[in-house]
Amino acid sequence: MGKRIVIIGAVALGPKAACRVKRLEPDSEVVMVDQSDMISYGGCGIPYFLSGDVSDPDQLQSTSFHMLRDEAFFRATKDVGVMTRTRALSIDRRGKEVWVEDLVHGEKRALPYDRLVLATGSKAKRLHLPGTDLEGVFTLSGLKEAISIKKRIAGGEVGKAVIIGAGSIGLEMAEALGDLWGIETAVIEIEDQVLPGLISPNLARMAKTHLEEKGIALHLSEKVQRIQGKDRVEKVITDRRSLEADLVIMAVGVTPNSDLAREAGMEVSETGAIRVNKRLETSDPHIYAGGDCVEILNLITGKPGYWPLGSLANRQGRVIGTNLAGGSEEFEGAVGAFVLKLFQISLAGAGLSIGTALREGFDAVSAFVVQFDRAHFYPEKDLLYLELVVEKGTGRILGIQGLGERGDGLVARVNPVAAILKHRPTTRDISNLELPYSPPFSSAMDILNALGNTAENILAGRNRVIDADQFAKWWERRDTGDTLFLDCREWGNAEPFVEKYPDHWKSLPQGQLRARLEELPRDKKLVLICNTGVRSYEAQVTLNQIGRKDTYNLQGGMAAVKKWGLDL
Repeated sequence: MGKRIVIIGAVALGPKAACRVKRLEPDSEVVMVDQSDMISYGGCGIPYFLSGDVSDPDQLQSTSFHMLRDEAFFRATKDVGVMTRTRALSIDRRGKEVWVEDLVHGEKRALPYDRLVLATGSKAKRLHLPGTDLEGVFTLSGLKEAISIKKRIAGGEVGKAVIIGAGSIGLEMAEALGDLWGIETAVIEIEDQVLPGLISPNLARMAKTHLEEKGIALHLSEKVQRIQGKDRVEKVITDRRSLEADLVIMAVGVTPNSDLAREAGMEVSETGAIRVNKRLETSDPHIYAGGDCVEILNLITGKPGYWPLGSLANRQGRVIGTNLAGGSEEFEGAVGAFVLKLFQISLAGAGLSIGTALREGFDAVSAFVVQFDRAHFYPEKDLLYLELVVEKGTGRILGIQGLGERGDGLVARVNPVAAILKHRPTTRDISNLELPYSPPFSSAMDILNALGNTAENILAGRNRVIDADQFAKWWERRDTGDTLFLDCREWGNAEPFVEKYPDHWKSLPQGQLRARLEELPRDKKLVLICNTGVRSYEAQVTLNQIGRKDTYNLQGGMAAVKKWGLDL
């Protein structure tokens, strides 16, 4: 016998749950309620709509076979009722009814349910500052707001833009405005790096360097104090500067839409997210919830986590739809896998960054490797920059992050690690991970394997490393005389640096090291340098053999230093 199922929210999770339950239990009556008239669209595609990569908003709301996912589509092809421009007001759990209001006519009515699904999503945070209500100040809360922003841009109203927040959305918006439209774009971030919490300071500096090369102005460790203008925005004032602006986008995160659940007496966490079990049931077994409004298990820390991602919402929608039809599916949790495109590079990762791991109480280190995404002799290849976060003692992998070109090489390395993170893999698993090999696609010893090997060597104490950011600090204070920068490459690579910095930079090719050990000073620590960190590690092994422990291998070598933006 079919059920009466009401779903509040019709963007990502709601439609997936509705279609799934109708396939499994066609006799059930399913109705979706949403306060907007734009439903079932790909919200993660909004930056690409603004940039012009996606030309029409209907493309974000269409199926792969070009059918618009509107009310008529769901009724005709899915047998799912839809009530748009309708706001859910309250939930009567005892009477099993949802009170809703027609936003066009003002009529209120009760919708009875046997099962209820909360797919209420999240709302964009707004800073509580003077001027945030001025015309031209936006959050990125949905497709309608994106259409308004694009109309302003296309109408020639925007020459300068300020984005507040250097998280994923903020940086994607910076690319969207600066790339196709050529808008003078600045990003303000209160933290000291871009993508705080997602990637290490080392990778963040590489991303920052690339963005600045593309004309994006980044102002880190700055706090917005107010937004100025008469009728519309004119300036953004921080604690350091004043920036002219015709458009301001606040990309400072989102908060779960959990008011309905809280007011109905359901369990809500301290962070405002609805608490659910693995079946995605709320504290009321007749009510399910998923997507941006819930917290789920972080499979790395074992603690509650919050990931407002369309990919998770769709997968959770399928689990809920199955369980609505009498199934027993579970959603285990997540490792926070992500990927984003920034002009000519991509950034991707899963699990914990080194900073997050340390804040969570893990005794962790990171290994960093730079290597080609294909065989070194194959004519078409790009460098990948990968970082692995590892727990000391156990060798457990806590996370992976990386940077690469816009191709699929980076995602192809992050994906397999993301898939096994919930099984608590160790460095040995990564070192021996079996991956497809052919020179046009990978190396015989893939960069992932090399990354696992490097992490093992670091944990064993054989490889004492510094990253590009630490290298930059030591280089800045080179005149103290306590450090020698030892170039382990051949003379052709080392010569320009030796000639420019004869007191600090010495050439000693790795193949000649054993025969020339007496040339090394005993009263200075040695920073070992090559192109990517491989030959310098071999040099360190040789120096370890004779008892020299004051040596530090530059992870990623000169390739990392160049990507980091240090001009030597």
